[in-house]
Amino acid sequence: MNSFKKIALVLAAAIMGTLVNVPVASAAPMSVALTVNGSAPATAGTSTTTAVELPVPADNSVDAADALKFVVTVDTGTAVTVSATNASIILATATAAAPVTASSGSASASIATGTGITATFFVFTKTTAVGTVSITNQGATNVYYVQGAVGKINDISVSGLDVGASGTQVTLTVTAKDVFGNKVSGKSITAVVANGTLDTTTALTGSALTDFGTRDFKVTLPTTGSAAVIFSVTTASDLATAVTGFNTVTSSVAKNIAVRDLAAELATMTTAKAASDAALAAALAKAASDSATAKAAADAAAATAAADLIKANAEIATLKANAVIAKAAADKALADAVAAKDAEIAKLKADNAAALAAIKKSFNDLAKKWNAKNPKAKVTLVK
Repeated sequence: MNSFKKIALVLAAAIMGTLVNVPVASAAPMSVALTVNGSAPATAGTSTTTAVELPVPADNSVDAADALKFVVTVDTGTAVTVSATNASIILATATAAAPVTASSGSASASIATGTGITATFFVFTKTTAVGTVSITNQGATNVYYVQGAVGKINDISVSGLDVGASGTQVTLTVTAKDVFGNKVSGKSITAVVANGTLDTTTALTGSALTDFGTRDFKVTLPTTGSAAVIFSVTTASDLATAVTGFNTVTSSVAKNIAVRDLAAELATMTTAKAASDAALAAALAKAASDSATAKAAADAAAATAAADLIKANAEIATLKANAVIAKAAADKALADAVAAKDAEIAKLKADNAAALAAIKKSFNDLAKKWNAKNPKAKVTLVK
């Protein structure tokens, strides 16, 4: 039994040794080569501080000088996926036969190596904001950074108040941008004013974070009328060239500031307010007077109505009293009539009774005399 166990252990150890010694296949490391127009860029592009600087395609054609070329070496038969922010991916730069414009490209791409071991693509940018390029193959990812170098001035604009108080100083801000809207710093702007005073006639657009691509000009306004200020790019070489498909180049811009006499306007408004207040006071006084008159009339009407009510109540009371007196007189007259009638009836009864008694007496007297004379033919006395 022990010998079988030893044999089994030896076989198991042999099998495990065989498995451990089998070589494991692994992916080849991904390598990336960067060039711009055939030359290695000045910076490595592996961090935001070493971003590869690329000129923006201000001529609306993405040429070899505008794009960062990536040659990615990987295992054969695999695919390289790419995604970009603040940048566009293209597979080839512009040629006469196949133009590539600034609107070309995409934010992501997948490139198969086929039977080879390399994937090639290009990246360009239109913004001075730092962009990223993320490259992935078989679980490995490399990230590179690019940043656009601003083009020449394509347009300038001015912002500020359209109306200002006479004799005051107002600030106008001039902004210079390239064709893609990136602010352009360090360029000279010339200002000319009609009917006003400028603090300076020429100044550079700023390069600090707070004033990048802009410049403030201060204008002291006249006492009346308006101040017209024209701003223009001082140096012609700082201006972009007109390109088909892009916005028209704007080399100058004007700003008109209307002047207001605030003191006079305040005086006018004060006078108007005083007149309005007086009119309001008069209206309120009239309303109060009308209200008092109406109240007096209402009070008089109420007093008259009250007096009429008192008079009506007195008349009603008199009528009631007269009715009571009349009823009492009528009741007395009725009582007197009833009493007189009763007395008359009583007298008639008494008289009748007396007459009847006299008749009865006379009859009985005669009857007695008769009965005395005729005892056998007596008559009955009347009771």
